[in-house]
Amino acid sequence: MSVEYLDTPGFHGFRVRRQIDNRTYQEYFSLKDAGRPMRGAARTRVRRAAEARDAELASSQRDARERAAREVHFDDRGRVRGILYRRKKEKNGRTTPLFQIGIHSAREDRLVNTTVSIWSHGLDEAWRRAVDFYARHKQIPRHSSAYRRLLAAKPDYPELAARYGPVRSRHRPASVSAAHATPRPPVRAGVKTPAE
Repeated sequence: MSVEYLDTPGFHGFRVRRQIDNRTYQEYFSLKDAGRPMRGAARTRVRRAAEARDAELASSQRDARERAAREVHFDDRGRVRGILYRRKKEKNGRTTPLFQIGIHSAREDRLVNTTVSIWSHGLDEAWRRAVDFYARHKQIPRHSSAYRRLLAAKPDYPELAARYGPVRSRHRPASVSAAHATPRPPVRAGVKTPAE
């Protein structure tokens, strides 16, 4: 409850204050009538009016928080805020590419985070798992347009490689691997190559 009793030289009464959508709502309920302090039933009426207004603002605040928790935010490059590409250094010295998800959960009303390995699952499956975790905690239905936008925001290997360097994965598609492989010289008919 955000009803405060104030007794200062400038004001005597109740203050109701709530923050909704980054905007502060603040209202005052005076306990003075014609310059004299209220007592008894009149004071109780003012207190109940302040508590009723606080209940209205609390409901609006709850609705705004639920709305904000379900929103999907994209940055200026089209990446999803809350799903990051990272490289984890293993004990053996190798770096493993992964997606790190860190968001405020609408289901559990707390911060939740996890990681999904690109090395173990491949880029497509790792992104799908990351989006599923994100959608589950943001309470985004799987058949909604927001879910489809999340899936469509998947980075591809060349984009990640250009930004962060080569991306290793056990499940990397052959077409992508071939695109990033070093080019081999063309084979001419009748000429044996050293590999033959």
